[in-house]
Amino acid sequence: MSELHAARTEEAGGAPRLATQDLFAQRLAAVETAVSELQRRLATLPPAPDWVEQISGAFKDDPAFEEVIALGRAFRMAEPFPEPPEEGA
Repeated sequence: MSELHAARTEEAGGAPRLATQDLFAQRLAAVETAVSELQRRLATLPPAPDWVEQISGAFKDDPAFEEVIALGRAFRMAEPFPEPPEEGA
């Protein structure tokens, strides 16, 4: 610890206020460096593919998917509508 640093800490009644500020400044500098590195790395990555485009049509002509669609439609059109479950059940 430098003499100036020790003197400033002692001026504050012995409280390590300046030491805390120095530690905070060091940690902030480390975070800023890490963020800069992440931004630099991200800038070199190719754009991510559109996941919706990748899965669109994945279930086309799949009999199981067609069955799920039919069951969902039948459930929504059912009358009377199913009663909601009672609370605490």
